Amino acid sequence: MTKKLGIGDSFPKITLDLVGGGTIDLPTGMGSKYGVILFFRGDW
Repeated sequence: MTKKLGIGDSFPKITLDLVGGGTIDLPTGMGSKYGVILFFRGDW
């Protein structure tokens, strides 16, 4: 298990697979200084 982010921590650099194909690099792929990332499990 990785360490949780705390106040003032930077988001770690990760690459995610997109549902429609391709990938996105976070946080550089967001295109702005501020953003919201939602992780959806998809199935319970």
